Amino acid sequence: MRISVEEVFETVRMTLDHHFDIRTVTLGINLKDCMDRRVGKLAARIHKRIVEKGKLLNKFADFVEQKYGIPITNRRIAVTPVALLLEPLPHKIAVAVKIAKTLDAAAKEADIDFIGGFGAMVQKGMTAADEILIDSIPQALSGTQRVCGFLNLASTAAGINMNAVAKFGHTLKDLAARSKNGIGCTKIAVFANVPEDNPFMAGAHHGIGEPDFSLNIGISGPGVVRDVVSQNPDCDLTQLSEVIKRTVFKITRAGELIGREIAELMKIDFGIVDISLASTTSAGDSVADIIEAMGVRHIGLPGSTAALALLMDAVKKGGAMASGNVGGLSGTFIPISEDAGMIRAVRDGSLNLEKLEALTSVCSVGLDMFAVPGNTDAETLSAIIADELSIGVMNNKTTGVRVIPAIGKKAGGIVHFGGLLGSAPVMKVAKTASPEFINRKGRIPSPVQALRN
Repeated sequence: MRISVEEVFETVRMTLDHHFDIRTVTLGINLKDCMDRRVGKLAARIHKRIVEKGKLLNKFADFVEQKYGIPITNRRIAVTPVALLLEPLPHKIAVAVKIAKTLDAAAKEADIDFIGGFGAMVQKGMTAADEILIDSIPQALSGTQRVCGFLNLASTAAGINMNAVAKFGHTLKDLAARSKNGIGCTKIAVFANVPEDNPFMAGAHHGIGEPDFSLNIGISGPGVVRDVVSQNPDCDLTQLSEVIKRTVFKITRAGELIGREIAELMKIDFGIVDISLASTTSAGDSVADIIEAMGVRHIGLPGSTAALALLMDAVKKGGAMASGNVGGLSGTFIPISEDAGMIRAVRDGSLNLEKLEALTSVCSVGLDMFAVPGNTDAETLSAIIADELSIGVMNNKTTGVRVIPAIGKKAGGIVHFGGLLGSAPVMKVAKTASPEFINRKGRIPSPVQALRN
């Protein structure tokens, strides 16, 4: 892949003026060959591999960051779904928690920001190891700093595992109660159609179809896109789509250049570049601001879904033109707490939970980083999750949920997480939703479009 001098200079301008960065370089590590019936042996092998590879990742990420002058904000690791590693071990919560603490200690020693993969694929059913992992989540994630978890609860091919959905509502309540401000809940996401090569937390894991090691890149450029939209106030929407496509093309090229060089230095496979626009709490680095720059007065008002659909389509087309290795989620994140414009919209009343769910029908990754009152019952949490996952299942796309029950907070309050996680206004939800529906459990069958063989 040849990068012109003009592209390099343009990337430098984007970095200096519009918060462009490589949001994450995420190293995927296969741990299946570390499996052992002895917990201590498994833990020792995991620790050794993560520390060795994590230090290499940091070394070469530093080198490439300095070479090109493009910030690499996070260095992360994704591992084999931990539930698989638990299969030959005693099915005890303490064992799963020990593995989580091993991951945490290794990530700390290697100076890795987050390590993902404490999760399970349970879209159709749960093994004994899967159930133990889910039961261990409150202790594991409240007792570690850098470990992130995921659960794939649904897929278009399998439908929705409502047994697991119902179980997870109670798990989430327990986790929220164990962690200050419910911050433990920011480290777990549940999905329909989870990708195996996602570089973004909390859902990152190293899928079973991946090689021993792979290097995946997550780029970020809401500020860059907002700037070009603002510079084109009079063009029609067809022309605006072309402007966004060309901008995302440039961002993707820069991301792939960084990713391929780090992978080559590490002598591992380059995986994918995830072209998702990922907001931060920095001024001007907001997806909501892009929508409003298009002409929607406030995100959440009529026109928001159409504008977001246009943005999503242009992002995907621009990325696909730039690279043959686009993967992961590759959409537009609309988290509440991590996007200043989304926070403003919730506080102003233009965006509620129902409209947020509608927006997720046209973008990934779903209902992300939003807070609800701490007294929301487990069945209501499960119902919110089931609604969102059904959008993914029926539309054959990835959707996810990362919801924080804010203990001690009521609707209209705010909960502060700090750093990249930001602050979340507590959104209003029904005091009781659909307990009779959730408690039926079972499995919502896959839709007819799954029968494509």
